[in-house]
Amino acid sequence: MKFSLSREALLNPLQLVVGVVERRQTLPILSNVLLRLEGTQLSMTGTDLEVEIKGSTEVVSSAEGGEVTVSARKFLDICRSLPDGAQVDFSSSEGKAQIVSGRSRFTLATLPANEFPSVDEGEQTVQFNVPGSMIRGLIESTAFAMAQQDVRYYLNGMLWEVTHNQLRVVATDGHRLALCDGHCDVSLEVTKVSAILPRKGIIELSRLLADDEVRVSIGSNHIRVTGADYCFTSKLVDGSYPDYDRVVPKGGDKLVVGDREQLKQAFGRTAILSNEKYRGVRIELVNGAMHLVANNPEQEEAQEEVSVAYSGDTLEIGFNVSYLLDVLSVLKCPEIRFTLADSNSSALVEDASGESKATYVVMPMRL
Repeated sequence: MKFSLSREALLNPLQLVVGVVERRQTLPILSNVLLRLEGTQLSMTGTDLEVEIKGSTEVVSSAEGGEVTVSARKFLDICRSLPDGAQVDFSSSEGKAQIVSGRSRFTLATLPANEFPSVDEGEQTVQFNVPGSMIRGLIESTAFAMAQQDVRYYLNGMLWEVTHNQLRVVATDGHRLALCDGHCDVSLEVTKVSAILPRKGIIELSRLLADDEVRVSIGSNHIRVTGADYCFTSKLVDGSYPDYDRVVPKGGDKLVVGDREQLKQAFGRTAILSNEKYRGVRIELVNGAMHLVANNPEQEEAQEEVSVAYSGDTLEIGFNVSYLLDVLSVLKCPEIRFTLADSNSSALVEDASGESKATYVVMPMRL
């Protein structure tokens, strides 16, 4: 195998795939990247057996086809260390790869390409094309609510639900829930197709997505997202996602509308003196105002008052202030709306204008 490429043309696909390659691997080949040259198309593939990313670039000069695997991190570090605009000559034979650029010469150990595992995506249930920016927006609006290392393993991922002309993504850790809808041109033979993407897959995919159109294919065990210069494949989490619709509170009669930035700053200041473990803040709603109080075991206290549009009975309710701050950080609207029923019911948080397709639910806490 032999080819010549500029440093930049090599770096682009390498940086796409290296995120999925684990530093500590039980199988040595999983710390390698698979290089495959077919005609003028050079592809690079990295995998951890759950998620696979393939990046590609064009080789313009004459080249010798073939395939080989080399250490992903070492190859990336070598390319990064070369000067801008450098030409890189790559060749491999007899278990070694030679990388030559100017007066620099590197020899890397290789492993056979036929030992490199591939993630087989199986049969596709549904396929559709959408702008990559739309999926990235859905992920950014909801990913913070995914659980981390929860024993209920399905909560450590994100639910994608495809219905007629709609893609809905849902994330929850059992204490708060984030839900966001996007439009996609798809007609289904069934009512809906559901898939739970693993946490690592979501993080890697959001890194890849740009503004260009991508093709999404969802099967029974895998999801594949194909962009202009990459192909992302991930196994799906096997399990049943909880019925999130039951968690979304309905019929709340207490509406509070306030300036998002003002509320975010007030919650942020109150959080400074909240209990470091439980992060509790007490909210008292009175006509035209929201009072915030936080205490900690050192008998310290923070108090804030924010003007809001509210008229109704006085209501006291406690929340984890970090959960509220997370929501106020991802919403970009000028005003937000809280919908509440009583001090024991979850709060529904939305864009007051209704422009955002995101909905957030935060459970109350006893203080």
